[in-house]
Amino acid sequence: MMASSRANLEFLKRYFARDVFAESCGIELVEASNGTATAVVRIEERHLNGIGIVHGGLLFTLADMAFAAAAHTRGHVSVSVSSTISYIKAGRGKTLLAKAREIARNRRLATYAVDLVDETGEVIAAFQGLAYVKNDPLPDLGE
Repeated sequence: MMASSRANLEFLKRYFARDVFAESCGIELVEASNGTATAVVRIEERHLNGIGIVHGGLLFTLADMAFAAAAHTRGHVSVSVSSTISYIKAGRGKTLLAKAREIARNRRLATYAVDLVDETGEVIAAFQGLAYVKNDPLPDLGE
């Protein structure tokens, strides 16, 4: 199987299902193709911090999942080298989305921007990630 055919949404959902931490947070990958990805989380009481708003760690984890999925759509294992997040405002509603898009990519490095959006469509945080692209194709999951 060619690497590019492995990088489809269903494959990436199975691949990232092995991310036990993101799964424990309730994060789900809902879209992924051609350097883009979207992840979603439905907010529960366990996601709130001491002042009753969504914990910044959840926002970072949600963005990181979308970033990782977008980086893997090209068919090679990629690992984060650097990432930053800016928290803009508290989210509204019960669902948050992280929408990742590829900004630049060469043979070894790829840059992604991720907008975290609440139910009203407002951007509540901005994440930027730099990935190192390995020579390794995505693994065979025994399909």
